[in-house]
Amino acid sequence: MSGGTKRQKEMRKALRTLAPRIPMSDAEAILGIALAGHLRHLPPSIALWQATTSHIRHELTEYDTLLDEGYERDAARYFVVQTMNDILSGWGCTRQVTGEGDEA
Repeated sequence: MSGGTKRQKEMRKALRTLAPRIPMSDAEAILGIALAGHLRHLPPSIALWQATTSHIRHELTEYDTLLDEGYERDAARYFVVQTMNDILSGWGCTRQVTGEGDEA
C-alpha cells in the first residue's frame, strides 16, 4: 500500500493505526469507501471509522439479511454489534461499536 495522493497516504497510515491486522482485501475495500466523494470532507480518522464500520456491517455480518427479513435498522444493528466488535478486535482495533450512533 504505497503511492497515491496525500489524502490516500494519510488514509493508509490511519487505517494501519486503527486496525493493524486487517486483511489486505478488507483494507482495500475500506480505503475505497473512505476515499469516496461523500466522505471526502471528513478528516481521515472519521472517514475511515465510518468506512470500516460500514464495510464490516454490510459485508461481514448478517445485517442486510436481517433488513431483508423485515427487521428495523436499529434492531438489525443491535443484533450485529457483537460480531462487528469481534471483527474489530481481531483486526487489532481498540475502538468498539456501541450501537449508540457512534458509527456509520
